[in-house]
Amino acid sequence: MVIQRVSRASVSVDGTVVGQIGRGLLVLLGIRQGDTVEQARWLAEKLVGLRLFADAQGKMNASVAEVGGEVLIVSQFTLYGEVQKGRRPSYAAAAGPEVAEPLYAEFVRLVASLGVPTQTGRFGASMAVELVNDGPVTLIVDREAKTAD
Repeated sequence: MVIQRVSRASVSVDGTVVGQIGRGLLVLLGIRQGDTVEQARWLAEKLVGLRLFADAQGKMNASVAEVGGEVLIVSQFTLYGEVQKGRRPSYAAAAGPEVAEPLYAEFVRLVASLGVPTQTGRFGASMAVELVNDGPVTLIVDREAKTAD
């Protein structure tokens, strides 16, 4: 999962905006083979709790929920493109749509259930994503690096 703190972001399909947010987080979510609902829950809680926004003292100490921000979640299987061999990425590690789409939908549901207004792209569509990265602040959060907390 790639997270970008944004002033605004939107995603369009065929020239039509299907999701947009103001201040908040743009999430590019890749789902790989073997990912689980438990991991999605951990990621959702991590995302909503990350302190990526300025507090009253100007320190990055407030979460998206605490600042009344929004989240735009865009599915992106290319995050698991392997480029070590050859010149064309291999997407063998990415989960197929029969697994990825329901897990993506569950992640979106989990984030929304944590009280953060949530918008999405359209799973499997060719999308145009526009954003104004605030900071810039960009993080990569990987479920493999998850520790018990």
